[in-house]
Amino acid sequence: MLFTSQSAVKRTTRNAAAAGLALLCLNLPAANARESRAIATPFEVSGSPAGNYLAALSASSQRDTLAASTYFREVLRFDPRNPVLIERAFVSSIANGDMPQAMGLAERLLRSDPRNGLANLALGVRAIKTRQFAAARTYLAKGGGFRQGEITSILLTAWAFAGAGDYNKAIETTDKLADRRLSLFRDYHAGLILDIAKRPAEAAKRMRSAYEAENGTLRLVDAYARIESRQGHNDEALKAYKAFDDQLPRHPVIVQAMQQLAAGKQLDSVLSTPVAGAAEVLYGLASAGGSQGDELAAIIYLRLALWLQPDHALAIISLGDAYERIKQEARAIDVFESMPASSPLKATADLQIAFVLEKLDRKDEAIEHLNAIVKDQPKDPDALLALANIQRSRKLFAEAAQTYTKALDASAQRGKTDWTIYYYRGVSYERSKQWPLAEADFKKALEMVPENPVVLNYLGYSWVDQGLHLDDAFKMLKRAVELRPRDGYIVDSLGWAYYRLGQYDDAVAQLERAIDLKPSDPVINDHLGDAYWKVGRKLEAQFQWNHARDLDPEPEELPKILRKIERGMDAEASVPAVDTDKPKTNGG
Repeated sequence: MLFTSQSAVKRTTRNAAAAGLALLCLNLPAANARESRAIATPFEVSGSPAGNYLAALSASSQRDTLAASTYFREVLRFDPRNPVLIERAFVSSIANGDMPQAMGLAERLLRSDPRNGLANLALGVRAIKTRQFAAARTYLAKGGGFRQGEITSILLTAWAFAGAGDYNKAIETTDKLADRRLSLFRDYHAGLILDIAKRPAEAAKRMRSAYEAENGTLRLVDAYARIESRQGHNDEALKAYKAFDDQLPRHPVIVQAMQQLAAGKQLDSVLSTPVAGAAEVLYGLASAGGSQGDELAAIIYLRLALWLQPDHALAIISLGDAYERIKQEARAIDVFESMPASSPLKATADLQIAFVLEKLDRKDEAIEHLNAIVKDQPKDPDALLALANIQRSRKLFAEAAQTYTKALDASAQRGKTDWTIYYYRGVSYERSKQWPLAEADFKKALEMVPENPVVLNYLGYSWVDQGLHLDDAFKMLKRAVELRPRDGYIVDSLGWAYYRLGQYDDAVAQLERAIDLKPSDPVINDHLGDAYWKVGRKLEAQFQWNHARDLDPEPEELPKILRKIERGMDAEASVPAVDTDKPKTNGG
């Protein structure tokens, strides 16, 4: 995406780092993990250059930038003129966020490769940071000689002209992006430059052009609305925010801005200095590169952006997300913890820390962290939802239901997006044996999204499981399968419902379809084994049960499967029709 967005970003061009980094495999994270939550993997430097080189390659393959940069620098001490080692040490250092070290290596790299795109970019960014704008333009001119780097070089050069006070030359430079696909970048940055130049009418015209081309990205909507506000058009600003809020409700940046407008305040610009403008270039292009799967380029651009503007909240979130995608969770936590306390995205970063802790299976810490957030912000619906979701994932269903209720009470809106709260609270009620409350929530969710296959599946199966409303239940299950015919879990629900009613031939037909769609699911294999047994296909039943056993079923299900493998489905092992107390949970 061009900026943080609720939708996929416009595909424009791969960013500058892509070409310069194509031969390197160091998709790596950030430095200085905080001991409070981010636990880095320890490593030791060897006395052997060969050993350190192998360790550097291993760290690179494991995407551990801290180790990779350390090992490459150690190897470089024994072979200081090796250009390949210099480049690898440089790339790993910049990706790791070690900027002083990276800049020194960039200078060394240019002695052997004066046209190295990434080294010139890095030194150009350093020159912008130190307000040496003429030197920055010199570096950027050398680093922009390839197609992928053109947009980066042009936009950073434009901001270097703006830093020197030559705004006409800055706009002339942005307008070199003549390609129609790049007009969004061109007009957005031209608008920001003109805003800093105190040419408000021109700024508004250019930003309005960018907004009309793409009104679904957070950063662009915010910048457009703020320029409109500075023009005295608070109504137009509020209209833009509300349109975004309809698509992605309650985003903290939007909520804060709308509150300020409601109080009659004029909004500030998204940035106020050319240095911040350069950071904005790097952040926007990093978002585009990350959305295209170019994680290393995205990380390097985000590192450079945050070097220029350490409090760029959206860049912090994007960098943390990038580390999560490359499975460097400790680095992700470290970045999220760096969010300024004054930022409207501080709560978002804190929630992301909880999600990462949960992903790392540090579940108690995740719950403790979320409880602390909720204690501090007891009316924050997002924090309450995050806590409820983790409680539900840990099968703390009664507690989850209570927390979902608090989230609903705290939510000022009742739009279609709230159907998920009713649905998951319904799941939590059902699993904690509070069926009347669960049924009411499933019905409420269906009122909000009548054709949602997940809700149709859960409520329909639950009714079949209890022998209630059978005609309506089967209509729901069949409709769910029609809506999502490739969802093995939902097809399994229909097949298992047939089984519970004793319609074993129909059950076999549906469960065989489900197995084709989800062959490695232990529950579906177990279900198909039961259905085969009931229609007399006992050897095939034994095969399915054995397969289910080998697919790591839930601990409470394994003894039942083993008993059927040993004895078949005798009277004790058989599942009774329609009178069990545990409804189907697949698909939910």
